[in-house]
Amino acid sequence: MAHLNIRIMAAAAAVLILATGGTAAATADHGHRPAPREAAALTGSAKLYRPLGDDITFTFDAHLAMKNTMEPEKAYGTFSFSHYLGGKGGWAKGKVDCLVTGGRTAVLTGIVTDSDTPFKGKRVGITVTDDGKHDRLGYSWATPDEDVPVPRCLSGAPFETVKKGSGDFTVLPWQPVFPTE
Repeated sequence: MAHLNIRIMAAAAAVLILATGGTAAATADHGHRPAPREAAALTGSAKLYRPLGDDITFTFDAHLAMKNTMEPEKAYGTFSFSHYLGGKGGWAKGKVDCLVTGGRTAVLTGIVTDSDTPFKGKRVGITVTDDGKHDRLGYSWATPDEDVPVPRCLSGAPFETVKKGSGDFTVLPWQPVFPTE
């Protein structure tokens, strides 16, 4: 019977710690604990490689809070990109509306909030692979029907390469927590 009571108390403590985000553990440690780890993130800036000399830059500051681990559409942050060649091109800035990462690959979508291109007000999708030395990037914003928006959390394969020495992306892997039986 004593073993059963200990198991019940341990399970209740574990549930309490999980439900309060670790507050019970912080109290026992006199309030000193590290900040909760984010559920997912994509940060950094880099230029893409193009043999004709295009100046293409992507920048990300995208995050998914731990409390929203199972709700990637609650991601927040910003992104920007620009593309110039021969003095012509454009730029865009936006707000993240979804972020999913797996291993070293991240997929984010967001709404362009400011731009000198027709992208303003539209959702774009961007994929990044952070392999530490040869990061890659892909995007998806062209649809066959201009009236059909890019869905949240959807983008193309990372087919572009990052220009050597231009920067680096960092992906924090998402670790979804699924209910157990």
